[in-house]
Amino acid sequence: MKSKIMILMMLLSVCIVLTSGCTDTQDDSDTASDSDKKIVVVSILPQAEFVEKIAGDNVEVVIMVPPGASPHSYEPTPSQLTDLSNAGMYAMVGSGITIEDVLMEKITDLNPDMLVVDCSEGITLIEMVAHSHDEEEHDHEEEGGLDPHIWTSPDNVEIMVENIYQGLVEVDPDNQETYLANKNAYLAELDELDEQIQTTLEGKEGSSFMVYHPAWGYFANHYGITQVAVEIEGKEPSVQDMQDIIDEANEEGIKVIFVQSGFSTVSAEAIASEIDGEAVEVDPLAKDYIDNLAKVAEAFEKGLA
Repeated sequence: MKSKIMILMMLLSVCIVLTSGCTDTQDDSDTASDSDKKIVVVSILPQAEFVEKIAGDNVEVVIMVPPGASPHSYEPTPSQLTDLSNAGMYAMVGSGITIEDVLMEKITDLNPDMLVVDCSEGITLIEMVAHSHDEEEHDHEEEGGLDPHIWTSPDNVEIMVENIYQGLVEVDPDNQETYLANKNAYLAELDELDEQIQTTLEGKEGSSFMVYHPAWGYFANHYGITQVAVEIEGKEPSVQDMQDIIDEANEEGIKVIFVQSGFSTVSAEAIASEIDGEAVEVDPLAKDYIDNLAKVAEAFEKGLA
């Protein structure tokens, strides 16, 4: 009887080992399948949606600037640089955000065979205006170089999507038909979003809205409204600038200052207190681009003077 029990236990042990071995083999296969996907690197979260809407599950998307971080100051981690060295394509915003200025100097050494797609190609860049104020009875505006926030306007995103599509076809021509169909479907969604925002802002042309960080210049230009910014290029306003901004807000009847995660809200809240207004957060870097931009437009509509 004891010998029979021992034999059964030995058989059970063998089965467990065999089952474990089979499971490990399957996991390795799945991992290999995932690793076969081309890595596409993007700088910011909205670009991840653009790539995924076109490529679906055919690529693995790596985002350089994580949620809550600023593309103007973020520095890549060693693991992100490793991803970059293994990527088949980098879709850069291409309009001058700081992280790309830093990375592009290292790209050739990290991955000389990687395709670099400039998503801004075909987009007319605009000047980024800090704010206006009176000086010696003359109005003038301070300019802060070219505005890198091209993705905040749907018409620009349509161009970015086309550039991404062309890049994906170059690195993965076998899926061109799928990518073309997906691209066209997403462009239709962007057209619908554009019409929705135009309806939301109907009758508001020429109105002004105030933001702490001037991320919405392209949005403002496209919809005929005016962005009034508190800071530019990460610089806090001086005491005189603060007073000028408060005076301008009172003259325009502005009661809302829009802020975003990753930037100080101290100056914005101080100004809001002086104008008997409020600071409201909006996010130009949300991944769910279409839903987010529709909500941003609704917030702007309520905050427009």
